[in-house]
Amino acid sequence: MKTIVTMTLNPAIDKSASVDQVVAERKLYCKSPRFEPGGGGVNVSRAIKQLGGESLLFHPAGGLTGDRLKKLLDQESLNYRPFPIEGMIRESLVILEESTGRQYRFGMPGPALQKAEWEPFLQELAAMEPSPDFVVASGSLPPGVPPDFYARVARIGRKMGAKVIIDVSGEALEAALQEGVFLVKPNVREFRELVGKEIIEESQIKAKAQKMVKSGRCEVLVISLGAAGALAVAKEFAEHIIPPTVPIVSKVGAGDSMVAGIALSLARGNPLRESLLFGVAAGSAAVMTPGTELCRREDVERLYESILTGT
Repeated sequence: MKTIVTMTLNPAIDKSASVDQVVAERKLYCKSPRFEPGGGGVNVSRAIKQLGGESLLFHPAGGLTGDRLKKLLDQESLNYRPFPIEGMIRESLVILEESTGRQYRFGMPGPALQKAEWEPFLQELAAMEPSPDFVVASGSLPPGVPPDFYARVARIGRKMGAKVIIDVSGEALEAALQEGVFLVKPNVREFRELVGKEIIEESQIKAKAQKMVKSGRCEVLVISLGAAGALAVAKEFAEHIIPPTVPIVSKVGAGDSMVAGIALSLARGNPLRESLLFGVAAGSAAVMTPGTELCRREDVERLYESILTGT
């Protein structure tokens, strides 16, 4: 199998719990919390592992939360390369309101990184021997990291012959597209912000996506449509991939699971279209699990077969 490197500069300790009802100005007693490693590239690596694959994760580690992050990664037997920083890794909180089924998600800001802390990520990637086949860079950029960081990742990836997959939004996504990447996976809101908020109908979104691919800014564009699946556009095809209807328990990590499924399937040598179907299956499987848990392999494989056969 081809090799995959994932990268995130703003990882987190994800804490999830539930409470009967969320009421303002009242002390709320939650059920026992669950702690898991989180953040874009972290979740991609976790999902790849769940699906039977392997990857190498690049991430910062600082403070007590950084130590805890490494312990949690060890518990899941992930391969990782920590980069020391002075600040503490952030935490995030997900609370399920049991009476309504609503989920409340609180993301904390990450620590500011100095140039001497984020630059080694690029240096280490460029020096890898042998070069990775796929580089997945995802997640928000913490304060202090320039918005063209992922564009720099794309530049390094192209020089080493790696296919670079970017999952980020806003200015960082725009900069990466200016450099040119293999695949990007914005959700529909992020894509509209990129090309114009007046774009509403699927036909308009599809036309803009095809134009972007033809421009060479990316080879593949996968626009996440939530429960409606994804619009996948490449030079060879444009297809709305519709997944089977599944019970939605938690949407946390669905996008990361989709990226993981695509990258892993491609690394296994599968054709692009099949890999995109597998990614949609992984994203759909992720919403079936509680809290911050990601996709389960048996669910992904079952949903993938269902998408393939149209049943």
